[in-house]
Amino acid sequence: MSPLSFELTLQAGNRRAAAPASGSQPRFSGDLGLQPREWQSRLIRLLRARLLSPLPAGHDVLVHAGPGAGKTLGALLGFARLRREGRLGRFVVFCHRSSIARQWLDSAPRLGLDLREWDRRSEGEATAEADGLLLSYQAARRHGDLLEQTLPCWLAGHPWLAIADEVHHLGIDPEEPEATAWGHAFTALSRSARVRLGLSGTPFRADNLAFCAARRVLVEEGGVVGERIVPDLCVEPHCLILAGDVRPLEFRFQDGSVEHGRERQEGTRAVSPLSAEARESWRARNLRRAIRPGDGSGIALRLLVQARLRLEKVRQEHPGAGGLVIARDIAHARRLGLLLQEEGDRIHLVHSQDPTAAARLAAFREGEADWLVSVDMCAEGFDAPRLRVVAYLTTVVTRSRFVQAITRAVRMDGERSACEPIPRLPSYVYAPADPLLIGYARSWSLSEPYQLRPPVPGNGEPAGGGGCSDGQSPLVALADNAGSVIALNGPELPPFLKRSA
Repeated sequence: MSPLSFELTLQAGNRRAAAPASGSQPRFSGDLGLQPREWQSRLIRLLRARLLSPLPAGHDVLVHAGPGAGKTLGALLGFARLRREGRLGRFVVFCHRSSIARQWLDSAPRLGLDLREWDRRSEGEATAEADGLLLSYQAARRHGDLLEQTLPCWLAGHPWLAIADEVHHLGIDPEEPEATAWGHAFTALSRSARVRLGLSGTPFRADNLAFCAARRVLVEEGGVVGERIVPDLCVEPHCLILAGDVRPLEFRFQDGSVEHGRERQEGTRAVSPLSAEARESWRARNLRRAIRPGDGSGIALRLLVQARLRLEKVRQEHPGAGGLVIARDIAHARRLGLLLQEEGDRIHLVHSQDPTAAARLAAFREGEADWLVSVDMCAEGFDAPRLRVVAYLTTVVTRSRFVQAITRAVRMDGERSACEPIPRLPSYVYAPADPLLIGYARSWSLSEPYQLRPPVPGNGEPAGGGGCSDGQSPLVALADNAGSVIALNGPELPPFLKRSA
């Protein structure tokens, strides 16, 4: 048994003079009593080297590290160490979700740093003595003119660090500045920063655009010259798995045949195998049908049954474990949630139109429900170490969205880490046997370069996609059954599956 490799410990002389109030978090100063992970020590050395190098070559640092790596604490530790050396004075964090902002605000006091959320109504004395400010990408865009006037005053005389969390959201397109307004706002506000640190768990974009705080290098493939985004520091998930800092993932892909057509007469309905369909338009149609609970193929319902059974097994060794269902839209989520409820499960449904979504997410973290049924609410910034089973039932098949969703289930907490061996017990992902999703699953724990393809003469479209594989197999177990069609006359189905939609 082993604890997580990243631990905060009190060292002699590091307590503040006044004892913390009962129930509050202790605060640290000096060397912070922190035992950093190896990659975080490398980050500190890298930031120090960039501060000493001439601009612009040393201006940007891009870190690619998955959930559970410790990006937030690593960046804060880097600032704290370099401030102690007199190389930095203040920092500004830019992020795009309130849940991510809360992580920064909660983590900074643990390292003795005073980080305050920027508010145009409470400037001046409210932030005058702060070590850092936290801004949303939206606020940076909306109040750019005001910030360009007031930030220099707060930063005057202080060399500063700009931190962009989930920096891949800061796309840059000189031809369409309004479409990439966040990126242009960050660029304008961070010009005077000594170093810009970009953090990302999925450093690629579906639109083939570059993003801020990232170096681009020229590459040639097959006689075509393009660009590649190159992380300065890459912490691959499989390394974190081997260290025991995150859980491995095991995949179960539900295969089957999908029928298309309105008539049920013989010979009038086309049949397409889900995992073996090579035609892109048919692949997309197959997935749309496969995620429907009432589709005749039974793929979605069988997937949901298997996910429920897995969660029951996991709870034999992890009683507080929970599951996550990623749905296509609100109506779809409600349908899936009702099916789970009819089997006696407690669910929380969360979506962007629900004003109580944040409270429901918090309640799930604390163990209030068995399943969280979500519509695009549980990606970056959502942290629930009790999550052990993910049912991916949506038509979104971009690599970034798939990886963001499944990696919600890799996090560990201190209590579980003390009672599990290394490598940790796995979490499980259930998904339709869509060829794209199967491909992403095979390489989720590896870092893949982000290729910026040049336009093809004549149509203006990129020459290819954004990623490539190094041919290695991931260090996780896979069970996708991609080569076979799952028959409908399988194990005895529970009552709700026997009803027609």
